[in-house]
Parts: sequence; C-alpha cells; structure tokens
Amino acid sequence: MSNEKKKKRLSPRKKKDTLTAYAFISPWIIGFACFTLFPIFFMLQVSLTNRKLNGISKFIGFKNYMNMFKSPAFWNSIKVTLLFTIIMVIVTTVWAVIMALLLNQKQRLNGIFQFCYFLPSVIPSVALAYAFRTIFGKEAGLLNAFLSLVSGKNVSVNWLYNHSTVYMAVFFITLFTYNTGQMMLIFRSGLSDVPGELYEACDLDGAGAFRKFFSVTLPMISPLVLFNAVNGCVSALNGSFALLYPLTGESGNPDGMTQVLSLLIYKEAFSNMKVGYACALSVLLFLLAALFGTALFSLSKKFVYYEN
Repeated sequence: MSNEKKKKRLSPRKKKDTLTAYAFISPWIIGFACFTLFPIFFMLQVSLTNRKLNGISKFIGFKNYMNMFKSPAFWNSIKVTLLFTIIMVIVTTVWAVIMALLLNQKQRLNGIFQFCYFLPSVIPSVALAYAFRTIFGKEAGLLNAFLSLVSGKNVSVNWLYNHSTVYMAVFFITLFTYNTGQMMLIFRSGLSDVPGELYEACDLDGAGAFRKFFSVTLPMISPLVLFNAVNGCVSALNGSFALLYPLTGESGNPDGMTQVLSLLIYKEAFSNMKVGYACALSVLLFLLAALFGTALFSLSKKFVYYEN
C-alpha cells in the first residue's frame, strides 16, 4: 500500500514534468506544423489544380503531372539537376576533406588559414554569385583581364554563357559556398578524433600517406562523409536557386545547361504564372531529395564504418 501511495504522490509531479517538457518543445512543434507540414500539404493540394498567380484555380487532378512528363524542358531540368547534384556533392566533399587534412597538420597560423577559408562561406549566396559574375564576366571580367595581362592577348571568354566553360565555372564557385565551409569544419573536428595509435601502427608496418588515408582516416570519418553527403544533396537540390539564378538566369543559360529544377519551378510560377504546375514540380523535387537520401543511407550500410 505504501508503494501505491508513493506512485500516486509522484503522478502529479510526473504530469507536471511532462507538461513542462511539452511546453518547452511547443514552439518548435508549432513552427514545424505552420511552416513545414502545412506548406507541404498545401503544395500537394495546389499541384492538383490549374492555379494561376492571380489566385484563380480549378481542380484538374493529375493533369499537371501528365503534362510534366511530356515536357522536354522538364526532362532537361531533371538531367541537369541530377548532374549538378552528384558532381556538386563529390566536388565539395572532396575539397572539404582536402582542406580539413591540410588544416589538421600541426602548423603555425592554422587558425588564421581556417578563418580565411571559411570567411567566403558566410557571405550570402546571392552576394557570392554576383561577385563571381563580375569575375567571370566577358567584357569587364577580372579573370579575362588577368589572362589578357599574362598572355599578352585580348581574352574575352564568356565563362558563364559558354557551353564548354559554364560547368567548370559553376562548380568552381561551389567551392566557396557555406556548405563547403561547413563540411570542412565538420571533417576537421572528425580528424582530430581519429586515434593516434592507428597511425603509429601504420608507421610500424611501413604504410605510406595514401595507405594511411584509405585504410585509417577515411573509414574513421566515413560517418561524417555520409552526414555531409546527405546535407550536400539537400543543399544542392534546394539551395541551388540562390547560386544559379544570379549567375545564369531563370532559363539556365546557355541553352538550359544550368536550369536545375528549382529554376524551372521559379520560371513556371512567376514568369509563366502556372502556380499549380510549379507546385507539381516542387512535389517531384521533394521526392527527388527523399530518393537521394534513401540511396545514400542504403549505400552507407556497406561503406560506412561505425566503431561500436
């Protein structure tokens, strides 16, 4: 009986603790419901209508999705999105690992180097894009001016609107985005947690630098590689608009070579005023992000090493 009385006495306190916990997390729950769940369900609803930018809409079922799969612009955008996402994740992840390895060396002024590299990453993507648009410009571009000075000839390459140079220029710019700087800091933190005894064992076995990296360093930081790859995919799919729109416009010039799905969504919604069709494209973008995440987690079972 005494135990039952104690339980009854504790129950109001447990209820109070539970209510307190829910009160603390309620701002996040409210924000998630209002700014994530509601927009998703509203987007699904609008994607089934022919809603225009002026608000006029009529239910048309899956006609937007049927038109989508018949559109050459859509298939071109899917191809560009897949290419951009895969290459961007590979380029930024590899570059972040290289920078983290360099900064992990015990050298003087490492903190200053880390600050100087991460500094461009905190610049807003739009401002960064416009800065590089000035660098890669044709007439008054800084890169063309530098190449002309070095070569002694007049160089006037339109880097961002040339079929052979646009991808090189765009992927070079991605090295200075916030996503790359964040990856570098995460890898730098992970490298400091790799046990030194493993490297000592490699030294005793006569292993070289590449052998140490692929046999010790990479397996030990593989969970961080997975984490950064997933974040990189989401960033490439959702954050590519802020980078590519100032560089190549909503049409993804030249000839749609950089028109990722987010640019096509913007063009259909605000230029063509087809909000319903743009919402259908947004649903597909959401599914594409989920597909990338699922694929990476499936591959992680074979390639990611967990010490425990």
